[in-house]
Amino acid sequence: MNPTWLEPQMQQLRAAFAAGRMPHALLIHEAPGTGGEWLAQWTAQLVLCSAAARAPCGQCSACQHASQWQHPDLLRLTPIENSTQIRIEQVRELAADLALTAHQGGYKVGIICPADDMNRFAANALLKTLEEPPRSTLLVLVASVPSRLPATILSRCQRLRVAAPPREAAVAWLEAVRGPGDWAGVLGVLGDAPWLAAAADPAALLATAAEMRADLEQLSAGAGDPTQCAERWAREQLPLRLACFENWLTERIRTRLLGPDATAEVRRSAHSRAAGPAIRETFELLDAVRELRSSFDVPLNRSVALETLLRRLAPRRAA
Repeated sequence: MNPTWLEPQMQQLRAAFAAGRMPHALLIHEAPGTGGEWLAQWTAQLVLCSAAARAPCGQCSACQHASQWQHPDLLRLTPIENSTQIRIEQVRELAADLALTAHQGGYKVGIICPADDMNRFAANALLKTLEEPPRSTLLVLVASVPSRLPATILSRCQRLRVAAPPREAAVAWLEAVRGPGDWAGVLGVLGDAPWLAAAADPAALLATAAEMRADLEQLSAGAGDPTQCAERWAREQLPLRLACFENWLTERIRTRLLGPDATAEVRRSAHSRAAGPAIRETFELLDAVRELRSSFDVPLNRSVALETLLRRLAPRRAA
């Protein structure tokens, strides 16, 4: 089942391809877990399909091979082994392959996902291909944080935005591809990121989320042991636990500190220096959790970092 929320982007790409206006470089700016890589692969099928009039047909051998990442004219770059980065050697190999004649005489497609995981040297190596693209090539970059890419790369790509889908659309898609389940609850834990949800075990995830919520409520009430809690979190499913922590803080800001009907303008003003200390401290803690979530490629003692964050939940005692 195609994700319904991606239909506008798919229609835009179909129209560009039919009119001969396909860009040589496309940047898919996705909200995390919303299907950016799926859309990139679909785009590859679009330009490689043997039935151009109804591309992508999904039936021809080109579409079938592209859907399995086995088409000889489709190349895909992701971080290799245990690396969190895409390296310069990978980009150089991609550029050399794109410069060769297509096996099937049409397009050659390179997909880089997540493109914002390219290190500085890899990004610089890609720039030459973007400046002088070989004929009938398409580069598709998928990124959640395009600001991590050099401006010289951003300026040479046509951008396509993929926002988080409505909750109802995400639940319907998950039920179609995974079957019945408490998908609304899963998305409540992970955020509106259906691709992340599709890879999860709903029962196990919701059990972890319930445990997390109990821990956080205890700690924010001045009970519980931050040291033991941090050690337990760091040992098991830390990325999920940090996602739960972030969502719990966001909910706390929205419903407990600002009220359930707070507008976006009120939330922005709450983050200003004029906001009350409780609100400012919660926003600062939310920023610290997000920073820790983005630092998995940095060597640090995560249990100590977690303990530091969790101790900030405890209510202040009067002097």
